[in-house]
Amino acid sequence: MIVPRRAVPTVLAAALLLTAGCSSDAGGSSGKDESTSPGRTAPGPSAPPRQAAEETPPAQGSVEVVRTVAEGLESPWGLAPLPGGGLLVASRDEGTIVRVDEKTGKKTELGEVPGVSAAGEGGLLGLALSPDHASDRMVYAYFTSASDNRIVRMIYDERKPSGEQLGAPDTVFRGIPKGFIHNGGRIEFGPDKMLYVGTGESGNTGLSQDKDSVGGKILRLTPEGEPAPGNPFPDSPVYSYGHRNVQGLAWDGKQRLFASEFGQDTWDELNAIKPGDNYGWPEAEGRSDDGEFHNPVDQWTTAEASPSGIAYAEGSVWMAGLRGKRLWRIPLNGTEASAEPQAFLEGEYGRLRTVVPAGGDRLWLVTSNTDGRGSPEDRDDRILELRVK
Repeated sequence: MIVPRRAVPTVLAAALLLTAGCSSDAGGSSGKDESTSPGRTAPGPSAPPRQAAEETPPAQGSVEVVRTVAEGLESPWGLAPLPGGGLLVASRDEGTIVRVDEKTGKKTELGEVPGVSAAGEGGLLGLALSPDHASDRMVYAYFTSASDNRIVRMIYDERKPSGEQLGAPDTVFRGIPKGFIHNGGRIEFGPDKMLYVGTGESGNTGLSQDKDSVGGKILRLTPEGEPAPGNPFPDSPVYSYGHRNVQGLAWDGKQRLFASEFGQDTWDELNAIKPGDNYGWPEAEGRSDDGEFHNPVDQWTTAEASPSGIAYAEGSVWMAGLRGKRLWRIPLNGTEASAEPQAFLEGEYGRLRTVVPAGGDRLWLVTSNTDGRGSPEDRDDRILELRVK
């Protein structure tokens, strides 16, 4: 049984899999032509009548880069907008959190998160604000330590000097398997004020189907790190399983959860998440004829996507691509794609890591060219403001 605040065994064999179809984020050829997308498949079957009655966005959308908000960021990963203005950004490799003034681009360091052990795909990853941040000033962070991946929360006090604004971390959940690859890392508070966590299987594919492991899962926790009430498996934080490496979480206007997932050599996925469902890895990658597995909303070759963050805006899910170096728009009708996904910004800004709603038709988009796998330009990495429809 999985118990928060108590370590579970750490998986140490992940690095052995680096040469065996590692993460689609790792580069290399997938054998597919990126420009013509020969491996793309049409959206799934038509939505049921109830979903068909929902308003759908136009089949064709658009993206406009309004401005560069900030530049010169080092290995940015998580981003959390503050309710009163400002953007908190996590540096994966430095283990620090900075506040970016979204109007001027000025950066102020909050401090370094103690215990971060950055290596490979691990380090300081996702950020989230407490649902009661206005009163408790809590910032949650997911990071790789020397022994595991874990989630901590810290009080943020902007009245203190730069570099000293983070309080001592309180560990709310520990024991998530760590590896050189597949550490997951995205955390978000849902509409129900519960904490949702995307984890990876750390290169040990057997963890994904093991409901007693928190690797290769989406977890649902209380803000204190306990299994959330109403979870599908008794006394367990596991919300869905059979995942490979979840790095994107977002809810639509009807509070339905979507998640992006790295494939291995064939298919990356966007999934609509149903509590308790099995999403197939490692038995299935992409769509499957096996009724035991929940099929994705859509799938992409690994060269086209290698998806990390996702956001919902203007009736569509927007999905950032690392190896794909593009932003995907997936228009929705309920939990089905209502039209063919569109790619924007192909190759214009390099690897794209995180995308976050900025209100209305605006998004914040974070590049990821200083993470050791990109080709950084002088001003990388950046936060961009987008207008989308």
